[in-house]
Amino acid sequence: MIKNYIKIAWRNIIRHKAYSSINIAGLTVGIAACLLIFVIIKFELSFDTFQPNYKNVYHIVTQEKHEAEVTYNPGITVPATAALRLDFPQAKVAALNSSYGSQLTVPDGNNAGGTSDKKFTENLGVLFIEPQFFDIFSSKWLAGSASVLAQPDMVVIDQSTATKYFGDWKNAMGKILKMDNVMTLKVAGIIEDAPANSDFPFKVMVSFVNWKQHGKDYNYNDQWGSTGSNHQVFMLFPKNTTQANIDGQLEAFSRKHFKKGISETHLLAQPFADLHFDTRFGNPLADHSTSKATLRTLSFIALLIIFMASINFINLSTAQSVGRSKEVGIRKVLGSTRKQLILQVIGETTLVVFFSVLLALIVAKFAMPQLKNIANVPDSIGLFTTGNMLFLVVVMIVVILLSGIYPSLVVSGFKPVLALKNKITAASIGGIPLRRALVVGQFAISQLLMIGTIVAVKQMNFVNEADLGFNKNAVLVIPGYTDSISIAKITSFKQQLLANSNVKEVSFASDPPSSENNWATNFLFDNSTKDPGFNTFLKFGDADYFKTFGLRFVAGQGYDVSDTAKQVVVNETFIHKLGIQNAQAAIGKKVNLGGGKRWLPIVGVVQDFKTNSLRETVKPIIISPSKKLSGIVAIKIETRSLSQTVSQLQKMWEQTYPEYAYNGYFLDDNIAKFYQTENQMALVYKIFAGTAIFISCLGLYGLVSFMAVQRTKEVGVRKVLGASVSSIVFLFSKEFMVLVAISFVIAMPAAWYIMTGWLQNFAYRISISAWIFLLAIATSLFIAWVTVGYKAVRAALANPVKSLRSE
Repeated sequence: MIKNYIKIAWRNIIRHKAYSSINIAGLTVGIAACLLIFVIIKFELSFDTFQPNYKNVYHIVTQEKHEAEVTYNPGITVPATAALRLDFPQAKVAALNSSYGSQLTVPDGNNAGGTSDKKFTENLGVLFIEPQFFDIFSSKWLAGSASVLAQPDMVVIDQSTATKYFGDWKNAMGKILKMDNVMTLKVAGIIEDAPANSDFPFKVMVSFVNWKQHGKDYNYNDQWGSTGSNHQVFMLFPKNTTQANIDGQLEAFSRKHFKKGISETHLLAQPFADLHFDTRFGNPLADHSTSKATLRTLSFIALLIIFMASINFINLSTAQSVGRSKEVGIRKVLGSTRKQLILQVIGETTLVVFFSVLLALIVAKFAMPQLKNIANVPDSIGLFTTGNMLFLVVVMIVVILLSGIYPSLVVSGFKPVLALKNKITAASIGGIPLRRALVVGQFAISQLLMIGTIVAVKQMNFVNEADLGFNKNAVLVIPGYTDSISIAKITSFKQQLLANSNVKEVSFASDPPSSENNWATNFLFDNSTKDPGFNTFLKFGDADYFKTFGLRFVAGQGYDVSDTAKQVVVNETFIHKLGIQNAQAAIGKKVNLGGGKRWLPIVGVVQDFKTNSLRETVKPIIISPSKKLSGIVAIKIETRSLSQTVSQLQKMWEQTYPEYAYNGYFLDDNIAKFYQTENQMALVYKIFAGTAIFISCLGLYGLVSFMAVQRTKEVGVRKVLGASVSSIVFLFSKEFMVLVAISFVIAMPAAWYIMTGWLQNFAYRISISAWIFLLAIATSLFIAWVTVGYKAVRAALANPVKSLRSE
């Protein structure tokens, strides 16, 4: 019996090649898209789950409540670590402090300190770490143990880094590394590389005590009022300790240790399971984080795509069932039961879906290398894993049931008398309202994704072209270092740079106007002892900072040349938050930073510039000179002979700072990286909107093809009676145009609601205007008309004599 079902199913597939191809193509694309999305989601949800204490570890973070806002910080104050150990004896506590952009130097044994030393710049994964960290988190030690980190001047590196630095990780133990040319470290341990799904991609782990010993170089501050995102703490609690219990204890801890003023500081327990997904705090230890909302959006898109592919199958199968009425009638007369007929149709569906799954695997395999363009997945991620294969089996079963149940009920419900007399038509079998509803559903999904694509692309174009309040173009930024030797060379190096005819301006600074830096402090204003109720953010740059970046003054001027802060410049947001509307009125007022002794006069007010990404509002800023904090050099250069100029500047750097590696980058490229996630999401919308349109068109083409065959005689009669080609095309097209219009009415509010929510991630965003919806409906109507029109025109141009003779 089963063999017979398979044989009949195969014959039906071969007999109706066009319809089978449409079904298989739609299902193949849908299942492949669904599988690729599953691979992404599975990878993101797997982050850190391999850790044995995954459910009992908490990341201690900071919440600050001000009068007008609430801010979050992934770090905590330095003295809080010791206090947590005292107040939470039942928990294990471990602290770490990140160092971004550190240089590791492998000295040449024959010429230490010379140009033959190997230099490596690590933008991520370098940190000072307590040995207790490895009591909380599991790592495989290839050599050494965590206890070595209790001693000063020790470093533990991972296997890949050891191989990169020393050729073979087995040769690394006992070797010397220099960090930022301020510390000499001994390699005392090697651990296995962190998995790709780890939020701790640590490469170089230095004894925590070294941070305090070199506090001036690495911003060590042991004041309760100073919170930095680099200093982070994790705690392991006993099993069965509830989140509510921990929160209660931390609230009491915060009241005990933090002074209550205009702002309130609270320590919170972020479950380790949320570390990768909580966008309030970000994830500065890893290369990316992913919001749960993004994963939900991807899941929703996957469901829509697979649903659309199933709709195609249902529509074509039920429409095709008319041609099988005699076969069904004969089977029923010969004794086939309805159950047997249902199983036969389900068997045919299973065969089609099985072929589609095999083809989907091939499509997914070829698409896997491109997956990194739409998601942060490693090249090593696998497709043929047990989890992925189980998912495919589940998808296959769901698609078989979703696509096969309704057509099987329709076919098995034919009355044998009518079937044998060939009296069953597409209209008589019913289900036309359902088929129309399914077509409406298909195009509603397509238009929803189309509107989402237009909004996402328009927003990202707005972001990329927005006026940031400064000139980001042709600014070469070279990260430097703030040790005493490097600082001493600033003046001479600046003179060398300005001597180059292609260099327009040069500034040494802490960071560019727009960066990921969020260095903030409390302050006092206008000789008052009252806290203004908000913190100000700090940037440091020399007197040429404003010319180099093209910052525009609305009042006053830049400060005088100085190595230390004697005067300051503020932005418009700073004075507006103080209630000063006239920028000129702020000139001459004084500020006191961080409770220091000096009051610094405001000599200028600059127009607001975007301090971070456009996801965030402009922050109140104070800019002042500080030579010792000049960690970058920004060089404004002529755009002509750009590559040649950069090569010249690189050579100057290497001659002046031979002990440091060159790591220059263009500011506009760095700013573009702020929006990597959003650009990837816009690309996702483009790809899957295209996929949805492709599947919709396949289904529409199949239905119109079937209609053309069913109405061959009608078209012939109409042509004999004088009907024009345009009237016949309209006959085929009008119903589908109406259905597309109805689908737009459904898609429009849904798309508006979803994309309005997405735009809330941006402080600066576009408005969703009417033309976006008009473009979507116009595009949908055009695509539907082209799809229907091609087949309709062919039917209209057919010779009526032949069609009437054959009918």
